[in-house]
Amino acid sequence: MPSNMISTKFLEKAVLPLDVIAPHVKTEAARTSVLRNPNMEKLQKGYLFPEISMKHEAHMKKYPDAKVISLGIGDTTEPIPRVITSAMAEYALALSTPEGYQGYGPEQGQMNLRKVIAEKVYPNMGIKESEVFISDGAQCDIARLQTLFGPNVSIAVQDPTFPGYVDNGVIVGQTGAADESCKYAGITYMRCAPENHFFPDLTRVPRTDVIFFCSPNNPTGHAASHAQLRDLVDFARRNGSIIVFDTAYAWYLSESESAEGGSGSSKPRSIYEVPGAREVAIEISSFSKFAGFTGVRLGWAVVPSELRYADGSPVARDFDRVVCTCFNGASSVAQAGGVACLSSEEGRDAVRRVVGVYKENARVLVETFASLGKEVYGGQDSPYVWVRFPGRRSWDVFAEILEKTHVITVPGSGFGPGGEGFVRVSAFNSRERVLEAAARLRKFLA
Repeated sequence: MPSNMISTKFLEKAVLPLDVIAPHVKTEAARTSVLRNPNMEKLQKGYLFPEISMKHEAHMKKYPDAKVISLGIGDTTEPIPRVITSAMAEYALALSTPEGYQGYGPEQGQMNLRKVIAEKVYPNMGIKESEVFISDGAQCDIARLQTLFGPNVSIAVQDPTFPGYVDNGVIVGQTGAADESCKYAGITYMRCAPENHFFPDLTRVPRTDVIFFCSPNNPTGHAASHAQLRDLVDFARRNGSIIVFDTAYAWYLSESESAEGGSGSSKPRSIYEVPGAREVAIEISSFSKFAGFTGVRLGWAVVPSELRYADGSPVARDFDRVVCTCFNGASSVAQAGGVACLSSEEGRDAVRRVVGVYKENARVLVETFASLGKEVYGGQDSPYVWVRFPGRRSWDVFAEILEKTHVITVPGSGFGPGGEGFVRVSAFNSRERVLEAAARLRKFLA
């Protein structure tokens, strides 16, 4: 199947009713006495991306011959560089030998990968390998962190924001019910819009225990400056809050704009480039979007030793316990690939080239919308383009684009109330398909 098309095989595996699977069982009696987690009832509709997949399935039934192009879910399409897959293949083959076989590894990750992340991703930032926890992806780390924090904390999120921060908070009981605008009681929504340059006015943000922040941002594509992140760190320090800083898209920052501890105009790749961040911030990241590991699954979290709870106990100690309790460690084969990504200049150059493909795709999409007079953001330091459709509901725009161009985007309202009136367009696809999608969008929007 071409890489530009969304696979629908998993959509075909419909769940059969109980009376079809076991006709002798009466469905009205097929229940236990276990009460449902009441927080599940609070969740709004389905999770955003499976809901889009269902819309795609319905579209394909209506137009079975349509060549649908996905610029929606942020799934990579470029092949993983051979220098990386060769390392994984070599490790996997060694598992077939007595000398090369390894079983369970450390839950916190192989020390060689933890060390190379500390040295290559966080040079001169004081990060030690013991503070790096290897995982199966940033989204899984979000869930583990929410388990760590528990139900009795208050949280703040950017608005719009990646929905995983909110939904995991709802599930563990950190929120109340949602109102008509889909805002949950108990969550502080930090408005990030063109009008405030996609950075919240912190003078108007109340104190919360935990602040989720993503830069470069998903979905808006905005990358916070060094000055903005310094304000965020100072805000957390004054309030005694913990920042969970998501850098899944840090490799998309323009090289000239990333500086270790640079000037106020720089755009840091890590929160730890800001003085004082080690005392208030956890950082999560992923190999998915810069190395193509969306299917391989590999990420990491950094929990500095200076980060402490109100009682003085180290956060890292509790996170280590959560990791050891809920997780048996990332795949050792995937970790071999992670080492190959970062340990040599050849590996780092290879993933930079892959990122370059998506950045050029983003440039094409930005120019497409801009040439049609649309208000368009992102795309420079991010694989996402954020397009405004004033006065329109974002799900309506999504539906109209899909109906008339067979191109899948993501409705902005799926990222929170602040996303209403926008759609997110992803650069994750082949150049050929992005150019084709751009041509269809020009024809439709013209």
